[in-house]
Amino acid sequence: MNAVITPATAADIAELRQLYYAVYGPHYPVALGTDPAEMALLMADPHSLWLVARCAATGALTASAAIHGEAGSRIARLEGIAVHPEHRSAGLAAALTEALCAQMLDTGRLDSVYATVRTVGTGPQRVVARNGFRPLGILPNAVDLRSRESLALYARHSPGVLDRRVPVAEVPAVLLPLLRTAGEALGIGYPQVRATSGPPAAPAPRGAVERLEMIEAPSFVRRRFRERFPGAEGWFYPLHTPNVLLTPEDGRFEVYAYLNRAGGYCSLLTAHPDPAAAAAHLEPVTRALARAGAGYVEALVPLAHQEALSAFLAQGFVAGALYPAMRADGDGFHDYAVLSRSSERIDFRGVAVEPPLQPYLDCYASAWASAHLPTPSEVAP
Repeated sequence: MNAVITPATAADIAELRQLYYAVYGPHYPVALGTDPAEMALLMADPHSLWLVARCAATGALTASAAIHGEAGSRIARLEGIAVHPEHRSAGLAAALTEALCAQMLDTGRLDSVYATVRTVGTGPQRVVARNGFRPLGILPNAVDLRSRESLALYARHSPGVLDRRVPVAEVPAVLLPLLRTAGEALGIGYPQVRATSGPPAAPAPRGAVERLEMIEAPSFVRRRFRERFPGAEGWFYPLHTPNVLLTPEDGRFEVYAYLNRAGGYCSLLTAHPDPAAAAAHLEPVTRALARAGAGYVEALVPLAHQEALSAFLAQGFVAGALYPAMRADGDGFHDYAVLSRSSERIDFRGVAVEPPLQPYLDCYASAWASAHLPTPSEVAP
């Protein structure tokens, strides 16, 4: 089908909402396709680009996709890929993705673009792969769309970025298979990385912290967050702004998170006075978020921060993805691990993955079993 690709404008919002409803039904948990005010803001954002495709013959809006960036960051997210059911298999998703990357990534405006891709079928994986995106891992139970779905993480880097990664000397032993998998998928190496010496972090005993209070007042949380972290030194979570705060009764630490109730997921962003202050209390934090509807809790942890990685692993989090060269720092780039924990049963039987993604699925299944199944010595005779 001949299509005309143009930037989205406010005049397209009504048709775009109809498109996303036709593709996802009433359960799409992203403002990009449901909230007119947020849609207009994204269209006007100088750090983002939203493109739509229209049928050359009829003018009907047939597809949509966007790259969402933010001020001060050279990483962005490919999101909102939607093709009307009557116009699938016409290459519209690939054409929009390539047009977006040509304008936002290939011009040097960004260092990398990532995408979280549905795994209910292999089509979305093939679309991003054909446009230069490579798999970084699996996010099990990551979102609630009618039912729990696992997502795949993909990214595309600008030329030369992966060659400027800051080396890491050691990581917890359970992460080594993930590093090998990512190295093979992206053609990069971790030849000098060794397992962390010393015993792994021990989980905090249950009841080690009193009841946590969860404050859901987005404007207040954002103001307090900016007061606590006036710069970006103490946190890094691209395209996420906290909307909830968790703290014990004595206020000795504060955990900032982004909770999406519609999608049933949460991202842990940082803690005050520092992440280590709350590291031993991830269990009650995760339980509180689960009670609030977050069946999936995620954290983004620098690969070089051994204490933070060990703390999350000790509390049942599992590393499902690795994002090499995610954050720029001077002349180099730091790698990050994506760790998650689900309060709901993980079921991969309905997951469809392309061959390049399969090793990550196998890697996650092995890591989950290591974290949550008893070893032979722990099984009573």
